[in-house]
Amino acid sequence: MDAFDHRKLEVYRSAVRFAEVAEGVAGRLPRAHAGLADQLRRAAASIVLNIAEGAAETRPREKARLYRLARRSTAECSAILDLVNAVARASTVPSSARSLLFRLSLVLDRLIERHDHPTPPA
Repeated sequence: MDAFDHRKLEVYRSAVRFAEVAEGVAGRLPRAHAGLADQLRRAAASIVLNIAEGAAETRPREKARLYRLARRSTAECSAILDLVNAVARASTVPSSARSLLFRLSLVLDRLIERHDHPTPPA
């Protein structure tokens, strides 16, 4: 039995999968683009970490805030992938990375909505 709620969430496991993909992209970037690689790694980690913190939070509005931070990091990762393609001229971004980010953002949007406007107990 796992004591941590975040490990039970599919969105968390998807975020970890994205972090693995992001690490692969970052690892293939030329040294000249080490800053982009570092930023991608940190933004991908931020998604995972904020989802974990949100899952552990008991107050709905704070939970929503943490999920919003994770959602913002998905947008940051998307922008970094754009830069990788444009500036680094790298073809190292698999199409699965974008679709995984898109799905993560959709699930996070639903989690934010659910916890920003919790339904009162019956």
